[in-house]
Amino acid sequence: MSAAQDDHRPEAGTDPRAPRRRDAAGTRQLLLESARDLFATNGYRATTVRDISEAAGVNVALINRYFTSKVGLFQACLSGAVNELGAVPRNISLEQISSRITAQLAGVDKARHPHQLLLLLRTSGDEQAEEIRLGILHSFAERLASAAGWEPEDPDSDRMLLHAQVALSAALGISLLRASTGLEPLASAGEQELAEPFHRLITALLSRT
Repeated sequence: MSAAQDDHRPEAGTDPRAPRRRDAAGTRQLLLESARDLFATNGYRATTVRDISEAAGVNVALINRYFTSKVGLFQACLSGAVNELGAVPRNISLEQISSRITAQLAGVDKARHPHQLLLLLRTSGDEQAEEIRLGILHSFAERLASAAGWEPEDPDSDRMLLHAQVALSAALGISLLRASTGLEPLASAGEQELAEPFHRLITALLSRT
């Protein structure tokens, strides 16, 4: 069976002669969700495209169809991780940034994507994939700094960008500790409990006043 013929393998107990479901968006999402978990848990190098396709229950050729390559799939997962952390639009206040990131750290969608933020901490062992990961981290830090009034041409540019990267590091560190340890009360803290200390951190690092 070719990838073009069908996106999904037939379910157990179904008639293989019956028409099969074709759902490109659903298949792409299955691959993303399976890849997120495997990349975060096992690392980029140890995860094969066959591992991902088997976890998703779809034809391995569909990875190339939807993502061009394993690297392309990794990039899509990393982009999703940034969105999970909280995309930072223009003209957003530090308080709004803090609230958006805190909501993600508290696990708004934790049951569905428990490992997504951890992808940003995973070295891949692949030069191209590593450049993508570092580029996404740098881009997010710039967006975070921009929300605090940073401009690349500012005399204070390097200091503000450094502060934004420290804030990002803190957010990712919180995500890592909550996912991988039983450190209390951090591990079980909800959004309300995290909001106050994280807002104080963001304000201390990025406020110009």
